[in-house]
Amino acid sequence: VQLQASGGGSVHTGGSLRLSCSALGSASSIYDMGWYRQAPGKQRELVAFITERLSRRVVNSLEGRFTIDRDAAKDIIYLQMDNLKPEDTGVYYCAGSRRSTAVISLVEYWGKGTQVTVSS
Repeated sequence: VQLQASGGGSVHTGGSLRLSCSALGSASSIYDMGWYRQAPGKQRELVAFITERLSRRVVNSLEGRFTIDRDAAKDIIYLQMDNLKPEDTGVYYCAGSRRSTAVISLVEYWGKGTQVTVSS
């Protein structure tokens, strides 16, 4: 299984970006998909995840600004990011798992990451 993420870029504070991640290969084996991010000098952290049955969660600190969605027929997930802030800057990674992406140790597949830069 390969995860291909796209949609990163540079915006100013208050701007929006939409990330996409496609699961290629034996994508039917993936139950959970999600997004993590890693800021410079910090650990990778969970942003949001969504299950095959479209149960979803965005971490509390990002609720109201970030939304995760999934096109199950196409094995694509999306992360809509609104009202972006400089602290949202980092590399965003698509994640996949046959079990759960809510816990980083259970993530089995990683995309290469896409850079998001928010300037003030």
